[in-house]
Amino acid sequence: MGSYTGASEVATTSGALPAKKRRRMSGLAWLFVGLLVFFIGAAAFTALVAPVRQQVGVVSRGPVVRSYIGIDDDDLEETEQGVMLKGVSVPGGPADKAGLIGGDVILSFDGQKAQNEDQMEEIMVKTPIGKTVDVEYMRDSEKKTAKLTTISQDENRRLTREFERRPEGRAQFGYEDGDAERVLVPGTNTYGVRLDTILRSRPADIAGVKEGDIVIEFDGVPIRTPGEFLMRVRRALPYSTVKLVVMRGEGDVKEKVEIPVKMGKQ
Repeated sequence: MGSYTGASEVATTSGALPAKKRRRMSGLAWLFVGLLVFFIGAAAFTALVAPVRQQVGVVSRGPVVRSYIGIDDDDLEETEQGVMLKGVSVPGGPADKAGLIGGDVILSFDGQKAQNEDQMEEIMVKTPIGKTVDVEYMRDSEKKTAKLTTISQDENRRLTREFERRPEGRAQFGYEDGDAERVLVPGTNTYGVRLDTILRSRPADIAGVKEGDIVIEFDGVPIRTPGEFLMRVRRALPYSTVKLVVMRGEGDVKEKVEIPVKMGKQ
């Protein structure tokens, strides 16, 4: 009995190898497997759903197509009555051809009220390119109506490039445009542009324009905003003579003065 027991102990402790322990997956490995399964499932779901979305018209949209009227978005200003044009920035554009100028307040466009810039943007998106519409607007407290035909963005850009590259170049007047201010002409419902800084020995100074003069007309066009005045100066032909109409005087007493100005060139 004693020798048998000893042999068994020897076999157990030295002759036979212990069974191997089973390896268990770590938490990090399980996380990796879970992520892999998730991404495979997501890819399969996208592959199945995408064709269906396309069939029912649920697809990503490209750039928004909208109409243009020859006025930059920065040239709009919200007022109590509607959206005011600070200036007509594209010569030969729809607004320019329709006779609109800076200071005009658009009340409705194609029968749709325009109360702020966002509404104007929405109207431009809804209006087909090439459509002729009625524009109701206010100028000098008088309601007016004009017709214009909308154009595409490419046509709007083409007109802008043509003006910027015209062979005649840009005219020079001789004032600090940053010191021009929209003001109400005393005793009237009409706005004009007060010139606070006239540059010496430039066309305006040579012609006799004075600091404090309020411009109300330039070459036959009513001037109601600094932006419109700046554009009209740029549009004038270099070395041409234009008729400038200003209101001049101290305090509330103003007189109308007509001044011929021979433009320079930038």
